[in-house]
Amino acid sequence: MTRVTRLRHSFIPLYNLSLLWQFARRDVLGRYRGSLLGLTWSFLTPLLMLGVYSFVFVGVFRASWPGSPKGGGLEFAVQIFAGLLVFNLFAEVATKAPILIVEQPNLVKKVIFPVELLAWVTVLSGLFHLLISVGSLLVVLLIFRGGLPITALALPFVLLPFLPFLLGMGWFLSAMGVFVRDVGPVMTMIVGLTMFMSPVFYSVATLDPGWQFWMNLNPLTLIIEQVRAVVLQGQWPAWGSLGLYGLLTCAFAVAGATFFQLTRKGFADVL
Repeated sequence: MTRVTRLRHSFIPLYNLSLLWQFARRDVLGRYRGSLLGLTWSFLTPLLMLGVYSFVFVGVFRASWPGSPKGGGLEFAVQIFAGLLVFNLFAEVATKAPILIVEQPNLVKKVIFPVELLAWVTVLSGLFHLLISVGSLLVVLLIFRGGLPITALALPFVLLPFLPFLLGMGWFLSAMGVFVRDVGPVMTMIVGLTMFMSPVFYSVATLDPGWQFWMNLNPLTLIIEQVRAVVLQGQWPAWGSLGLYGLLTCAFAVAGATFFQLTRKGFADVL
């Protein structure tokens, strides 16, 4: 298989959809193997998180979300929860990617296996948990707001340009993690910092203009703000910004896939 063919298959793994599905399913189910509630934790966790945020930020700190007519109470909690939807997906890929290849040496050494699929598996596993969290958020909004804005239908189009960024990051980090084992601990630290350097617990609009410029360079910022816009604020997405973002993330994904294919020949020697 030529390098160009491998690069194409990295993006469109149609020839291995069955294998991709099996690994993604195993990854999701393996997380809860041995627990009493099993997959039920996927549904309980986002609801418990929403309850904790409501208690801490509303019941304890009496916080109010700026710019919202009903900024206190549950409103503040759902604003944070919407931001965490995007951050948690990023965090799952960023922390798992550095050990994707390292933890699967048999797939590299003994079996002819398309290891580029492992990044897809991680992203699909993260999307599964994202969909459950989104469903929990929508149910809460239906109950306490009495309905959903029509703009919520645009949510998939907001998240779509985020996927190439996640895939590119998965390929970069998984390849680097084979040769530099410090990548994992470094990414764990970066993920912790990113939570507070992203507009998860606040809105970009509350920052000084100078800080807003730097915050908008964060690849999570646009997606978090647009998720809130379409689901919570009843606004249609900023299509132009999302289009430009999508072009940049696709270029990043191509760079990540290229780096992965260039370095994969050395995986077996290191492992």
